[in-house]
Amino acid sequence: MAYSRISDSNEINERYVDSILIKERLIDSVVADTGVELFGEKFASPVLMPAFSHLRQYEGRALTGLEEYSVAAKNMNILNFVGMMENDMFKRIVDTGAKTVRIVKPYSDNEKVRDQMKFAEDVGAFGIGMDIDHIFGAEGLDVVVGEKMGVQTSDMLRSYIESTKLPFVVKGVLSETEAVKCADLGAKAIIVSHHHGRLPYAVPPMMILPSIKKALAGRDVKIFVDCGIASGADVYKCLALGADAAAVGRSMLPALEAEGTFGVETFIRKVTGELRFIMSCTGFGSVDKIDDSCIIV
Repeated sequence: MAYSRISDSNEINERYVDSILIKERLIDSVVADTGVELFGEKFASPVLMPAFSHLRQYEGRALTGLEEYSVAAKNMNILNFVGMMENDMFKRIVDTGAKTVRIVKPYSDNEKVRDQMKFAEDVGAFGIGMDIDHIFGAEGLDVVVGEKMGVQTSDMLRSYIESTKLPFVVKGVLSETEAVKCADLGAKAIIVSHHHGRLPYAVPPMMILPSIKKALAGRDVKIFVDCGIASGADVYKCLALGADAAAVGRSMLPALEAEGTFGVETFIRKVTGELRFIMSCTGFGSVDKIDDSCIIV
């Protein structure tokens, strides 16, 4: 059979995630508690909402998909993320009551970056951040929904971080070097991600997690991860490999499109329930105790 090369980072990621196996430890275990503390707030689960952008109103419902999953985040008491949008839409997200981190695109218009970050803080965002993995595209700088992106330097990122009292999250970190740089600049969290396969042959986020965790040892930086997270088992593997929390994404969309807030709540409840079951079956009573002793990589 001829050798077939795979450049699709999503397929590479799926194969890696599915290759990780879980060992069982039942004696002396207890029903696990999935609660976590992030930036001084207690949440019911280490499952995070994704930083989606520009979701429409599905099935003629009154709210956009962004608002519907934000309502679900509030009801389920999990940390919410949103992506590219204008300020009026972000205000609507905040008005849902969800604790929300606004991830701003790296616009070439730097004033727009600063305006969106300041607006987010002024109207009650839980945190702000930047999506650095949308800087470049095939023709040079990326263009997203008609808006040109711009190069972001360390000095620029430091200035954003120093301009706010909110936790700052850098999304799109995929190397130890970049993780350390973010910590040095003052970021309070990173999202380990290849943005659903934008980079060909990208290392799976879960594969790089242990070395990023080691590189950030002793630093006050939360490590989040996304890309292909679809189940409680996936979340468990992320936590075992060094993440503090993990974001679902496209796996949530069918439930969101079909049933809105109710569908998302049902999906999150299922993911969290499977996470609790696996934690209980591997001897981990709380999220902060999970390590790699019960996985085979």
